[in-house]
Amino acid sequence: MKYNTKLTFKMYWQQSWKYKWIFMSMFLLLLIGDTFSILAPYWYKKFFDALSSNPDVQILYTTLFIILAIKLLHWFFIRIMAFLYIKFNTDCLKDLNNICFSKVHRHSFSFFNNSFVGSLVKKVGRFLQAFDRISDRIIWDVLPIIVNVTLISVVLFNLNKFFALIIISWIFIFVLTSYFFSKFKLKYDFKRSQLDSKVGAFLADSFTNNINVKLLVGYDRECKDFQQKTEDLRKIRKFSWDIATWFDGAQWMLMIMLEIVMMFYAVKVWQTGILTVGDFILIQSYLIIIFEKFFGFGRVIRDFYESLADAEEMTEVLNMPYDVQDVKNAKTLQVTTGKIEFVDVKFAYNKTRQVIKKMNLVIKPNEKIALVGSSGAGKSTIVKLLLRQHDISSGKILIDGQSITKVTQESLWQNVSLVPQDPILFHRSIMENIRYAKAEATDEEVMEAAKQANAHEFILGLAEGYNTLVGERGIKLSGGERQRVAIARAILKNSPILILDEATSSLDSKSEKLIQGALDNLMKGKTVIIVAHRLSTIMHSDRILVIEQGGIVEQGSHKVLLKKKKGIYSNLWNIQVGGFLS
Repeated sequence: MKYNTKLTFKMYWQQSWKYKWIFMSMFLLLLIGDTFSILAPYWYKKFFDALSSNPDVQILYTTLFIILAIKLLHWFFIRIMAFLYIKFNTDCLKDLNNICFSKVHRHSFSFFNNSFVGSLVKKVGRFLQAFDRISDRIIWDVLPIIVNVTLISVVLFNLNKFFALIIISWIFIFVLTSYFFSKFKLKYDFKRSQLDSKVGAFLADSFTNNINVKLLVGYDRECKDFQQKTEDLRKIRKFSWDIATWFDGAQWMLMIMLEIVMMFYAVKVWQTGILTVGDFILIQSYLIIIFEKFFGFGRVIRDFYESLADAEEMTEVLNMPYDVQDVKNAKTLQVTTGKIEFVDVKFAYNKTRQVIKKMNLVIKPNEKIALVGSSGAGKSTIVKLLLRQHDISSGKILIDGQSITKVTQESLWQNVSLVPQDPILFHRSIMENIRYAKAEATDEEVMEAAKQANAHEFILGLAEGYNTLVGERGIKLSGGERQRVAIARAILKNSPILILDEATSSLDSKSEKLIQGALDNLMKGKTVIIVAHRLSTIMHSDRILVIEQGGIVEQGSHKVLLKKKKGIYSNLWNIQVGGFLS
């Protein structure tokens, strides 16, 4: 398996380097602050040396005041560094959040169809938390270790070069073992992260389908499946944490060995008369500093790699090529008449399942056509191809002579309005949902669009009118109300091309009548494509296309197609309508 740890770290580093002056200032403040920290044991050494020689008390007081000044200076510089770090980290997290939001939104329709929204949200959260932990570890653990070890080694080398060599050798062994252990543990961290995402995705999917769980009596099954997934996650977590605990014990033992070796060697040097009692205090103080910095070093390295593992899935998403992209120097679509052409269009899902087979179709300006046929015939696929939810395998789709693959996707979508079978609304007010089609629209324009969509009256009947929050995906509104809000949005957008994808198929007769009137208002002066199973709703279309097996097998007006007694459309009409009229 290929992991993206280097790529993740590169992304984090590039983001951090945008604030390089803050980063460099933090490092400088750390260097100054920890230099004072390393000076404190030296003055303690002088204090105890003076104490052992029965000095003037004033000398002891003076030394203590110097130590106090050193500690206050260390505190001062580290506090400034802490405030700079807060600015650095919050700015970086804000930028990364915005990057994730903008880049994920640029992915194709099929990407979102194949991804759990809850899982995506969790991946973004873990990606940000990973940066937060990594930056925290680098600034407050890794850099202080480098600075302190360097300064301590210099001081000890001047005291006795073998003290410095022992420290440096020990650090080399300690860091090397930590690195190899963390690399070994990394593959289990990736498994843990992947299982965690699966648990989150299952949780979101199950909660979203809570109605199905209740009405289809699936509570026990859902609980059992979820418990199995959490048990798998528990096992990998326990294994990962167990080996981490064993390694913590090994590191602790390395620290004990260093302290004993250093003190044994110090006693040997003391016997020659070179070291004083104060030197023992100095050595022990430096050992304590090293142990403080390194005691959690193994945890730092593990946390570093665990964070990279947590960021792995989001890194893949951010670096995944977009399925549908604008070509270089793509132009803006200019729609003057609304003529649509399919020229030798072929399309296959995953390059294997042929759905559209060399389709040729011309839709005249302001023509209203309907697509009918059995489920899976290719009706919705034609709509998706026109909207570039997928790119065609071969051929061309033209709007007013412009290939939709040569224009920007946003300019295409700006000129096409879609009213789907089940409109999805934002969990925002009705006013905001309608205005989303035209951000600069006034309240009066929004209300006028709602009136044309036969939505104004029901909106005013709500407790908070146009300021009513509609709930997640518009759940607080009925199907007919959501449809009318979607139609109002399309009326406000006023695009020259309109697609109605089963816009009334799931509504009752009263709602359908209201919406049909709204649709009549919406379709005026536009090129319209209607996808419908309910044939009574498309009787007055200029042309009806019968789609079967990815091709057009019949076309004509309602009256013309009915005359073909053995035709597919005539048969469908007799099944749907004829039986009720006889």
